[in-house]
Amino acid sequence: MDTRSTLPVRWILALATLLACFPALTAAQIVKVTDGEGRQLFVNAEPAVNPRLTTAGLAKSHTTIHLDAESPLSSNARPAMSIDRDGAEKLVSEAADRHNVDPALIRAVIQTESNWNSGALSNKGARGLMQLIPTTAQRFGANDLFNPQQNIDAGVRYLKTLLERYNGNLDLALAAYNAGEGAVDRAHGIPAYRETRNYVQKVQNAYFRPGSGRLAEAFSSARPIHRDVDGAGRIIFSND
Repeated sequence: MDTRSTLPVRWILALATLLACFPALTAAQIVKVTDGEGRQLFVNAEPAVNPRLTTAGLAKSHTTIHLDAESPLSSNARPAMSIDRDGAEKLVSEAADRHNVDPALIRAVIQTESNWNSGALSNKGARGLMQLIPTTAQRFGANDLFNPQQNIDAGVRYLKTLLERYNGNLDLALAAYNAGEGAVDRAHGIPAYRETRNYVQKVQNAYFRPGSGRLAEAFSSARPIHRDVDGAGRIIFSND
């Protein structure tokens, strides 16, 4: 028998057997991916696709980005839009004209709330120049709290709503801006929170200071008398 003709056949048979035992060596890998619309696709990838990497050809088919429903409002990582003081002042003036609110009062609130920092974020979740929380922002039409125009417009609308609710009582409107309407209504005045009382005083100090540009006819007193109830249930009128 001529071994020169049979040896190649044996090697071929051995190789075929080996490949049959390891089909992955002869076939491209099938990868299940999900496209941007949630559809499941099976991709014949050669070489095998690393699911942790994005290739140019499969970027849309197997890369999924998850965003919260309120991501523009709730994301702490969202960078604030850059704006200088002159730009912010222009937005204040425009919002004041739209909503008929004294621009000096708006400036005093912004100064106290964020010190004109459009990227300000409090430990209670208040954001932006006027330090709005997401629920308040949505209530007054702001979808991005770190957008200075949206933030100021929503904040001014909220401030005007509070002034109207409390019949122009600046103390109560500012207290509600800080502590919420519910807290003011339950207290029938400024709540006995040190933070809220300090806040009201700081805003009024900024608003009534000389050179603030305050409209003379808007409010007449930096410390209007308000009604409080002490721990014993006694009614106390004070201007502290």
